[in-house]
Amino acid sequence: MNPESAPCAKIATLTLNPAVDVSYEFAQLLPDQKTHASSTRFDPGGNGINVARALKELFVCAHSCCVVAGHVGRLLQTLLRHSLDDPHCVEVMGETRINATLLQQDPTVQYEVTAQGPLLSPLVLEEVRSKICSLADNGFAVLTGSLPPGVPTDFYAQLIEELRQQGARVVLDAHGEALRRGITAKPFLIKPNGYELRQLSGKSLSTRQELIAAARQVQQQDIDWVCVSLGGEGALLIGSEQNFFANAPSIAVRSTVGAGDSMVAGLVAAFAQGQRPEEALRLAVACGSATAAQPGTGIFTHNDLDPLLRQIEVENLAP
Repeated sequence: MNPESAPCAKIATLTLNPAVDVSYEFAQLLPDQKTHASSTRFDPGGNGINVARALKELFVCAHSCCVVAGHVGRLLQTLLRHSLDDPHCVEVMGETRINATLLQQDPTVQYEVTAQGPLLSPLVLEEVRSKICSLADNGFAVLTGSLPPGVPTDFYAQLIEELRQQGARVVLDAHGEALRRGITAKPFLIKPNGYELRQLSGKSLSTRQELIAAARQVQQQDIDWVCVSLGGEGALLIGSEQNFFANAPSIAVRSTVGAGDSMVAGLVAAFAQGQRPEEALRLAVACGSATAAQPGTGIFTHNDLDPLLRQIEVENLAP
């Protein structure tokens, strides 16, 4: 990839429930025995933060807004200052969560442990709402991740409506009721995975045609694009007049943490730079795959992308 960033629209990411991500790699985990990690790493975590980290690797500037609390929150801010160019932190009472990823080498198994974040008051949510609207302006706003305690399930939906009124295009990557309600507010793009699309449709969706039909049904609710990530099977991008499928490149998967967030970053970067949708999908799949090849909570680097981009073929599907 060309390291020169093309002109693009303003981008802001929101992380309501960030974390300090700790990943441990070890040979084998045995019950009731001390396990010595062969490697340990600390990363700033949370879906929106991961998107911003990936955008930086794509040489795309993004404002990152997140909520931090307590001693762990201060550590998170330190990590953010080393990882991002423009982090904006809203400080609250409580303690930022610590999430752990455990990578066993023999046999290869990954365990993920996530904690509960601090309670967010209506006053804090109003401050967050004001901040993200200011940062996004009339560009792109990326709303992604779980909702911490105190946040109503329609928070994303209400925020999408406000952002759309000021001319912003909203990318939503959520799950469950937050995704269902968010869809009703008509975001620019959503990125469910296959499991989340099956939950939305209430169907098993065992074939590609069934996945396409279900994604199209969601897209027809006045959403510009629905991108369905299918892991090693590739990804779909469904629009009102154009539909695409991209294969997944051949990689050795080490950890899936952050892969979906990296896909979102690829989509946002491409659309913000005015690229064609098929190129947005190609870049998204390359970014997600490159992150899946990293250990623990690592994010791809731009040098990882070119070999993967050459493996990805984008198929133009019949509308």
